[in-house]
Amino acid sequence: MAEIDRRKEVLKAASQSFSLYGYKATTMDQIAKIARVGKGTIYTFFESKEELFQEIMMQINAEIQELAQLIYREEKSFQENMRAILQEVLTYRSNHPLVAQLVHEIRDIGTPEAMEGVRQTEEALIQYVKLKVEEYTRRGELKPSDPEITAYMLVKTYLMLTREWSSTREPLADERILELVEFYFLYGVGK
Repeated sequence: MAEIDRRKEVLKAASQSFSLYGYKATTMDQIAKIARVGKGTIYTFFESKEELFQEIMMQINAEIQELAQLIYREEKSFQENMRAILQEVLTYRSNHPLVAQLVHEIRDIGTPEAMEGVRQTEEALIQYVKLKVEEYTRRGELKPSDPEITAYMLVKTYLMLTREWSSTREPLADERILELVEFYFLYGVGK
């Protein structure tokens, strides 16, 4: 097996293991077994479980940004684009086996690495939204604002209504969440 193929197999196996067992319970032995390689082979590519995990999270974050870019339509308004992007990216994120497992691990045992992994997926989306806030502001479709704060507040408001709200109250339908985000937030920065 070529070195590049073994590296890909190790990444695939690690992703499977993290998805099944979470960050904390995954071991290099499990990854080696799933990848059908010796544990030493893993260490030729990655110094630690943490480094391997970070590589996988970077791939997921790149996928999130690619998905957002695929959904984005230049001819649509900021509100229309953000509605579509937030809904699709956050659905993708919640359906992704690894991210879903990390969310469970955070809830159940609060593993710092799991928290950091989920935070990174949020940050990938925030950075994409920031670029779009800057773009729409240049085009005169949004009021001037701090693009990073605007993007952060937009993404976090959506996340709060999808995750935190439903932990103590009746969950809101996706459509209702999008309406609320637009009502309370987007129309506040839109011209």
